Amino acid sequence: MTKSSDGAPINIGMVNGFNPNDLGRLSPQMQDAIRRRQALLGPAYRLMYANPVEIQRASGVHMYDAAGNEYLDAYNNVASVGHCHPRVVADVHRQMQTLCTHTRYVQDGILDFAADILPTFGAPIEHIMFTCSGSEANDLAVRIAKHHTGKNGVIITSEAYHGNSELTSGFSPSLGRGSRLGVFVRRISAPDSYRMDPAEIGRQLAAEVAREIAELERRGDGIAAFIADSLFSSDGIYSHPVDVLGPVAEVVRAAGGLFIADEVQAGFGRSGDRLWGYQRHGIAPDMVTMGKPMGNGYPVAAVAMAPHAIRSFGADTRYFNTYGGNSVAIAAAQSVFNVIRDEKLMENAARIGAKIKDGLKALAAKDGRIGDVRGTGLYIGAEFVKADGGKTPDSATALAVVDGLRQRRVLISATGYHANTLKIRPPLVFSDADVDRLLTQLEDTLRSV
Repeated sequence: MTKSSDGAPINIGMVNGFNPNDLGRLSPQMQDAIRRRQALLGPAYRLMYANPVEIQRASGVHMYDAAGNEYLDAYNNVASVGHCHPRVVADVHRQMQTLCTHTRYVQDGILDFAADILPTFGAPIEHIMFTCSGSEANDLAVRIAKHHTGKNGVIITSEAYHGNSELTSGFSPSLGRGSRLGVFVRRISAPDSYRMDPAEIGRQLAAEVAREIAELERRGDGIAAFIADSLFSSDGIYSHPVDVLGPVAEVVRAAGGLFIADEVQAGFGRSGDRLWGYQRHGIAPDMVTMGKPMGNGYPVAAVAMAPHAIRSFGADTRYFNTYGGNSVAIAAAQSVFNVIRDEKLMENAARIGAKIKDGLKALAAKDGRIGDVRGTGLYIGAEFVKADGGKTPDSATALAVVDGLRQRRVLISATGYHANTLKIRPPLVFSDADVDRLLTQLEDTLRSV
C-alpha cells in the first residue's frame, strides 16, 4: 500500500479498480458475468473502473461493449498502432497460415527483423534476443546482468514497474506492499520535476545511486544493474528534464554495473521525438528491453544488448524460448515496426501529443486542481493537487476524474505514488478529432467533480 493525499493507504493494485463489495449496484447481467469470472479465474485478477466495462470488439482507437456503445481508448499502449490494425492482422494471418515454429530452425524472418530494428538503437547495441512479454524481457536482461557482473544488486526508481515474474515483481514496487521486493533491490527517488529543482535532479539521483551502491557493497554484494523506464511512467510520468539518466549511468558503470533501458512503455516512437525514450537523454545503454507495443497485442518482446553484456552469458549458458521469436511473433513485430515507419506515427505522436498538452494547460489555467501538466508525445500526465498552495497530491479528485471520464466513455487511468496523476497513453493513431473529444469530455468531467 501507499498513501493517499489525506494519509489513508491506497492499494495501487486496486487504484481505479472495481470493488467486489459494490457488486449489488450493477446490472444483473454484469453481476452474473463478474461472479462467473470470480469463480473461474480466482481472486487475483482485477477489473478496471468502479463500473467495469465489458468489451467485445475494437478498431483503431475505439472499443465497443456488448450493447454497441463506443469508448474512446486514451489509455491502451498495447495496441500501439491501433486495435486490429488491418495491415498487422493480415500479416499475422498470412504467417499463421504458413509456419509457426521456434528459433532453433534457420528462418529469414527473424534475421530480417533483427537487421531492421538493431540500427535504430545505435552503438553499442548489436544483438537482440526475443521473449513473449516485457516481464520476460526484463527478467532475462537482469539475469544477463547478474551473470556478467557476478553481482546481484538492482537499483530502481521509487514506484517503478518492470514486470510480474518472480524476479521482476521483486523490483516492481508499484505492485504494492503486498508484493515483496527482493533483498537485492534498492530504490531511489523519482525525478519529480514538479517539486524538485530540474537543474539538480540528475545530480541528486546520481548521488542516491552512489549511496545505494555503497550499501549493496557493504552487505557483501554490489550492483548488477540499474534499470529505468525513461518516461518514469509508474512514478508519475516525468519526461523532462532529459539530463537525468546520464549522471546515473556514469555512477553505475564506474561501479561495474550495467544500465538497462526499459522501453516497454517509452519506446516505439511514443515520445514523439525519438524512437526510443532513452535517446532523449543522450545515453547509450548496455541493454534495451521491449514489450507490450511490439506486436500490437500479439505476445512478442525482446532484449537488445551490447556484445560485452552478453558475452559471458552466451559462453556459459544457452537461451531458448519455445514461443519467443517464433515465426508468427516476428511477423507481428515486423508489421508493427513497418506501420510505425510508413504511417509516420512517431510524427503523429509529436503533433497530437502537443495538442493534448496545450489543451490540458488551458484547462489547468482555469482549474487550480490541475497542478502540473507534463509528458511528451502520446504519454502525458496531469497531476491533481489540493488547493492549499502546497502541491499536496489529491488522489481522490484524480480518481473521480478517471471514473467520470469512464462514465462518458473515455478510458484512461491514474499513476504515480499517490495515484493522483491522470495517465493519458492512447494508441499512436490518435487523431485531432479524438483529442477534441478527450478534452471536451475532460472539461465536462471537471465541472461535475
